[in-house]
Amino acid sequence: IQDMDLLSDMFKEAGLRRRLLDLHGVAAGAASRFPCERSLGFHVVLHGTAYLHVGPASAPLRLEAGDIALMARGCEHVVAAAPSLTGLTVTTMAPAAGEIGGAAAGTAGAVGLVSGAYQLWHAPMHPLVAELPVWHVRSGGQAAGLDPVALTVAMLADELRGGALGRDAVAQALLDVLFTHLLRDAVAAAGARGTGWSHAVRDPQVRDAVARLHADPAAPWTLASLAQAVGCSRSAFAERFRAAMGEPPLAYLRRVRLQRAMRLLTESDRTLEQVAAAVGYGDAFGFSKAFKRAIGESPGEFRKRDVRERTSPWRFGGEAVMGAGG
Repeated sequence: IQDMDLLSDMFKEAGLRRRLLDLHGVAAGAASRFPCERSLGFHVVLHGTAYLHVGPASAPLRLEAGDIALMARGCEHVVAAAPSLTGLTVTTMAPAAGEIGGAAAGTAGAVGLVSGAYQLWHAPMHPLVAELPVWHVRSGGQAAGLDPVALTVAMLADELRGGALGRDAVAQALLDVLFTHLLRDAVAAAGARGTGWSHAVRDPQVRDAVARLHADPAAPWTLASLAQAVGCSRSAFAERFRAAMGEPPLAYLRRVRLQRAMRLLTESDRTLEQVAAAVGYGDAFGFSKAFKRAIGESPGEFRKRDVRERTSPWRFGGEAVMGAGG
C-alpha cells in the first residue's frame, strides 16, 4: 500500500483537466492576462525576460530564459515583458481557446513562453493544495546534467514548433510529465518545511495509513483498525499522525471521502444512496449532512450547480486527466 501513487490519486479524485496554452509570445508593449482562479498551471520562459504580475500589492516576479513559474493555487495574473503594466496593452486569454493571442514566439523583443493550465473547477479539499505556495519558481540554473525538467521543456518546445505526425498527442503527454515534475519539486520544498501533508507522507507509517485511506475510503475505518493495519499502537499512531499531518486520522478520512463524493456526483449518475455507500456512509441522510457541513450545500444542490456550470466558456471540457483511470 505504501507504494500507492498518492499524487496521481489526488489528481484523479479532483477531476483534474488540462489545457495546453501552446507556444506563444508577449511583445514588449503588450501583456497577457490569465484569469485562472480555478486552475493550477505553469509558464516556461524560452527566451527573453518575463515579469509575472500577481496583484497591485506585490512586486512582479522576474523570470529569465529557462525559468519556470508553477502556479500551485489559482489566481488571476498577468505576464508581461516589462516590470510595470503602465501603458501596456493587456489581452485576456480567450476562454475557449487552446492558444493565447499576441506576438508570435519568434518576434523580436517578445518573451517566448510555453504555458499549461490544469483546472480544478470545484474547490479542492486536499490539504496538499492548501499548503503549497501560490507560486513556486524553478530557476533555469537548477538544471544539471540529464535534468528531467530541462529535457522535457526542450522536447515540448521542439514538438510545438514542428508539425510532425502525432504532435498534439506527444505535446499533451509531455505537458503532463512537466507538470508532474514541477509539482514534485514544489511538494519536496513544502515537505522540507516540516509540517503538513508533504512532510507527513515522508513518515513510512503515516504514508501507509494515508495510502490505505485513499485506496479504500468506504471501509469502516477506526483509529484502532488503522493503527493495527500500519503496525503501530493506537495512541502512538494517533499522536504521530496528528503531529505530522496537523489533523487526526479520521478527520483526514472525512476529507478523502468527501473529495471522492464530489467526483462521483459530477462524473456519474449514481443516486445519493449509492454515492453515500461508495464513500463509507451508512445512509444518504448522514452523508448529506456531512457533505453540506463541509461544502456548504447539499449533494443535490452541488450536483445541480455542476450541471449549470458545464456551459461556462471558462470550464475545460473533456475527460479528467492525470491518473484518471480506475
